[in-house]
Amino acid sequence: MRNIFSIIFLFLMTSAHAQVKWMSLEEALSAQKVAPRKIFIDFYAEWCGPCKIMDKTTYGHPLIAKYLNEEYYAVKFDAESREKVTYGGRAFINPGFEPGKRRNSLHEFTRYMNVSAVPTIVFLDEHSMPITILQGAFTAQELEPYLPFMASDGYKKITTREQWENYQRKFKSSIVE
Repeated sequence: MRNIFSIIFLFLMTSAHAQVKWMSLEEALSAQKVAPRKIFIDFYAEWCGPCKIMDKTTYGHPLIAKYLNEEYYAVKFDAESREKVTYGGRAFINPGFEPGKRRNSLHEFTRYMNVSAVPTIVFLDEHSMPITILQGAFTAQELEPYLPFMASDGYKKITTREQWENYQRKFKSSIVE
């Protein structure tokens, strides 16, 4: 009996510390050249409350963290950062960035990806081309159906809203909230 409690405690401690292995955009693009897989970009801002909730509850969920780590290169990108990034042979900056300012202008890369609000998720295919954008905060259970759908190229087979709704109805979540 004592061993069972020890195993349960160990499992709970391990799952409570599940973490996504975030990388920079440049790291993900480089890794993709060596071992192709899709890129998952989380656009966030330091001041964004829903972004912080997603960090803790959505990305902190063991099943979501495990799936992102195994199937994607996960990128966390500050939508208002001052860093210079290169994507598709083009350099992007944030010319309107003002140090010390609570909210800054959107980074050129953020705008290039058609991200106008945070939190937003952008999926890129194995060739770094955009697949789709998900705007707004997602719980782990809300995000879960998208992860295998994108990773397995399910999006290439869906052509109507009815097909997407059918996929969602048939999807069996592994997450209990």
